[in-house]
Amino acid sequence: MSGFWIMLTGALVAACCGILGCFLILRRMALVGDAISHSVLPGIVIAFLVSGSRDSFFMLFGAAIIGFLTVFLIQMFQQSGVQSDASIGVVFTSLFAAGVLLVSLNAQHVDLDLDCVLYGEIAYVQWNSLTIGGVDLGPKAVWLLGITLFIIVALITLFYKQFKLCAFDPALAAAIGIPVALFHYVLMGLVSMATVSSFESVGAILVVGLLIVPPATAYLLTDRLGTMIGLSLVIGVISSIAGYYVAAALDASIAGCMVCVAGVLFVLAFLFSPSHGFVVRKLRQRVSTAREAY
Repeated sequence: MSGFWIMLTGALVAACCGILGCFLILRRMALVGDAISHSVLPGIVIAFLVSGSRDSFFMLFGAAIIGFLTVFLIQMFQQSGVQSDASIGVVFTSLFAAGVLLVSLNAQHVDLDLDCVLYGEIAYVQWNSLTIGGVDLGPKAVWLLGITLFIIVALITLFYKQFKLCAFDPALAAAIGIPVALFHYVLMGLVSMATVSSFESVGAILVVGLLIVPPATAYLLTDRLGTMIGLSLVIGVISSIAGYYVAAALDASIAGCMVCVAGVLFVLAFLFSPSHGFVVRKLRQRVSTAREAY
């Protein structure tokens, strides 16, 4: 039964990250997820110091606040003329360093495992269950990720055209009256929510792999956004299930194996994609050259 919960948790993380990752890649903002996953550390530490509890609710609340702060600071610096990659780098390295500093200053009083925060341990997800009225309802992570996925799907479905147009042509979207800045912050808020909801089980760093790799793989396989989102979901779920079995066979990190499987699928798509595959393009060039020779 534990294997089922692990694979379900991984699939939910991949689904949350895969949907949003498609829009981030189209907007060339994939590193925003990396920034949020690193910068939430001070929020976790501050929440622990203020509440004195390791309850996941307080840590998630603190991480969510810092996640939104990260998005706001990155956008503010970009609007002030700082380049996008520089804004992301400055914000997430500064906040992550602040989190490390807080941990080091309170090392004697804070029982906080940095490895757990950064890398997670999805193998233990079934032990942290949600109990209401003495009834065990299953792992908390599954409920949290399920609610997050529902919110993401609901908002993307309701405003799909707006998100799509803002991703492909923000100037046109603004010209026809779509509040581009509002949808930008909504998207970044969803990314922050997905990252914060996922890091407790998968880890703050490894969640970046699921946020980028499956959507990037899907991007190589299709030129339609709807199909890209669907492929990203499928690739993410396959990566989660296959990664679990690979980890069991190798006795290795489960979350790490999930991302590694996603990476293998990306390499296969990069080589053999019908439209963008490296091998396919080389074969077409050879065929074209041979035809010209004759």
